Amino acid sequence: MADLRKIIIDGIEVEVDPALTLIQACEQAGVEVPRFCYHERLSIAGNCRMCLVEVVGGPPKPAASCAMQVRDLRPGPEGQPPVVKTNSPMVKKAREGVMEFLLINHPLDCPICDQGGECDLQDQAMAYGVDFSRYREPKRASDDLDLGPLVETHMTRCISCTRCVRFTSEVAGIMQMGQTGRGEDAEITSYLNQTLESELQGNIIDLCPVGALVSKPYAFTARPWELTKTETIDVMDALGSNIRVDTKGREVMRILPRNHDGVNEEWISDKTRFVWDGLRRQRLDRPYVRKDGKLKPASWPEALSAAAEAMKGKKVAGLIGDLVSVEAAYALKSLVEGLGGTVECRTDGSKLPAGNRSGYVGTATIEDIDSAKMILIVGANPRVEAPVLNARIRKAWLNGAKVAVIGQAADLTYEYEHIGTDRAALAELAKMDHSDKHGTPGVMIIGQGALREADGAAVLGTCMQMAEAAQSRMLVLHTAAGRVGAMDIGAVTEGGLSAAIDGAEVVYNLGADEVEVGEGAFVIYQGSHGDRGAHRADVILPGAAWTEENGLFVNTEGRPQLALRAGFAPGEAKENWAILRALSAETGEALPFDSLAQLRTALIGEVPHLKGIDEVPENGWTPLEAGKLGDASFVGAVKDFYLTNPIARASEVMADLSARAKARSERPMAAE
Repeated sequence: MADLRKIIIDGIEVEVDPALTLIQACEQAGVEVPRFCYHERLSIAGNCRMCLVEVVGGPPKPAASCAMQVRDLRPGPEGQPPVVKTNSPMVKKAREGVMEFLLINHPLDCPICDQGGECDLQDQAMAYGVDFSRYREPKRASDDLDLGPLVETHMTRCISCTRCVRFTSEVAGIMQMGQTGRGEDAEITSYLNQTLESELQGNIIDLCPVGALVSKPYAFTARPWELTKTETIDVMDALGSNIRVDTKGREVMRILPRNHDGVNEEWISDKTRFVWDGLRRQRLDRPYVRKDGKLKPASWPEALSAAAEAMKGKKVAGLIGDLVSVEAAYALKSLVEGLGGTVECRTDGSKLPAGNRSGYVGTATIEDIDSAKMILIVGANPRVEAPVLNARIRKAWLNGAKVAVIGQAADLTYEYEHIGTDRAALAELAKMDHSDKHGTPGVMIIGQGALREADGAAVLGTCMQMAEAAQSRMLVLHTAAGRVGAMDIGAVTEGGLSAAIDGAEVVYNLGADEVEVGEGAFVIYQGSHGDRGAHRADVILPGAAWTEENGLFVNTEGRPQLALRAGFAPGEAKENWAILRALSAETGEALPFDSLAQLRTALIGEVPHLKGIDEVPENGWTPLEAGKLGDASFVGAVKDFYLTNPIARASEVMADLSARAKARSERPMAAE
């Protein structure tokens, strides 16, 4: 920590790190400074001039507080601490002048602008502007851009803060936006009118301080003050991004990110942000029972008794899907094991080791990537498996980290050394001496693509031995939000998925839509969407989606987080744990809890670390044996980023994005 410097801001004396900018020092002192272009996670542009402050004893003009550091301030004549004023007459006049300039060409769109009610320009014009205009000339207008199906543009409102340009080039790693022209002709545009090709582009909607970039699917549907806001957790990937779900009545209207430095900073992927229209379509809202080969609507008592009859005295296998909360998984495990059956959560066939948390979670936190100097990615494509995590790796790379990849080559938005695509490359690397890496912070990221084949356990063992040799931390990158929590409660069958399904007379499918169940078995499907699992089912029990019930989810680094209910399930659909509790009474093996609180008490009794909400428990390091590796190439776990789960497959926006991505990948390249 550098020596702290004393400075006086508006009469308040504070001690701050001299490397801080004045705007950050003001924040520490609790003094608000208006800003448009400054954002703490982007580089400094210093071009909106709204954050002007007066530096006493400095030049006789206001200074931009975002671009001046505390160490640049001169002390007073007798060595007194430097003095900064943020509310002097000079500052007030300067801010009013800047605001007047910003509003010269800004249209009076507030009544029809989607940003109305949560617009930085509105708020700051009220607080720091003047109540008149001296401008009588006609206003300038700009053409709107086509950035694709997610971001709607109204470029006449743009104030050229360049936040969108800095985000896309620095964080998202795409070089498609910039500013062209000079003076009055300067405008933000996408080069050659390209649409944006990024999984993180929706974040520029939040970054835009005016209504120039707004959400296309949400446009003209609601005002911010009509919405009920619920802080919850995302389940579209295993990162556990912190989100806010805004609902109007029973419908989810939009999903926004919440700041959490340890998980997603303040970014979310486009799938997280725009998947909400999938919560309205293809929904299961009543029970069904198959009669004479056809699924017919049924009442709850009929469906539950049909399911209970089928399960009694039979060999039952329970499958736990990707979006299942820990409570629902625990209820299913208790029910099925009470009937003498087994449950399995590794529905993609990955060879995650049961009971060894260092093997299925690892020892690294997501934040460790920030300080890593060496990052090795094995059998994963983080850009499509966890785009926000990928942005973090890019940030580490920009700060000097070296990245190496074993697996399929892909555009990851940063440069990396491609060691190879197959097991031989991993074995070659494992043989080398890694003692030179001791003392250098490193993170090894292992994807599900590396663990799905028959030799998955050997791959994991080899990676763990290598991490130990290099004294590096290890992170298992999951693709399913519910997987780590289900592994924590031990929802696994010896021998994996095939051992669970083979010979099972009844398969209880809890939202596992990616699994093919063979002929002969009686299938009970419990889930929220009429996806693949429901088509194969003999009994359908409609459950709530993740925004419609309270639940625990454990993210890929092993951090338990609470998802809170934002709305109610449609029709007769019920909460997942409650369906399982009701069914258990029908089978004669009633589960020992009648409320979610009682269920959680039983759950924490068995798995104590789940009570540490938002804490990453330390995992004891138990390396696996490095078994015999096969010779296959590593294949990524995610084929189509936009269509990985039933909610995404029900979304029209995701279908459009998927089709566009496919068209881009098949686009003919120019002849060299």
